[in-house]
Amino acid sequence: MSSRIHKYAMAILFLLSSTTTFAQGAAEEPSRMTYDLATTAMVAAEAFAREKGWNVTILITDQNNNPVMLRRLDGAGARTFSFATAKALVVNATGLTSGVYGAEVTAGTRVAIEGGVTFAGGVPVFQNGELIGAIATSGVQAAQDEEVSNAGAATIGSTTR
Repeated sequence: MSSRIHKYAMAILFLLSSTTTFAQGAAEEPSRMTYDLATTAMVAAEAFAREKGWNVTILITDQNNNPVMLRRLDGAGARTFSFATAKALVVNATGLTSGVYGAEVTAGTRVAIEGGVTFAGGVPVFQNGELIGAIATSGVQAAQDEEVSNAGAATIGSTTR
């Protein structure tokens, strides 16, 4: 009897683990933000921030909101990573800059995304009209954060479709 219960339990665990694996793999499409693209964008964004003397955190993600590259410059605040992550989240979910998303939430024309922020600094990156990811910066004024992100995005694509 004990052996039979053990076999049933093992079969159920196997089925549960295989359906979880299948469900996780089915929803996510392959990353369109390559390491090489992220490196090119990061070099440009970091150079821009350093030229301005801004101590920021810069996050580059793919369209699935998976991190591809992160740089936290010396002197960047402890919470800048969290803010950059929240900016990238709304960019990848909407295809809008985090500032435009925020304006729409404030106007009541868009529902807020849980965990997102409503201020500038995150920008989408498009190639051939297709969203490939986001660049999000945090550490200075929101408009300045967006300048850093735009400097990176301009080197690998555009911020509009």
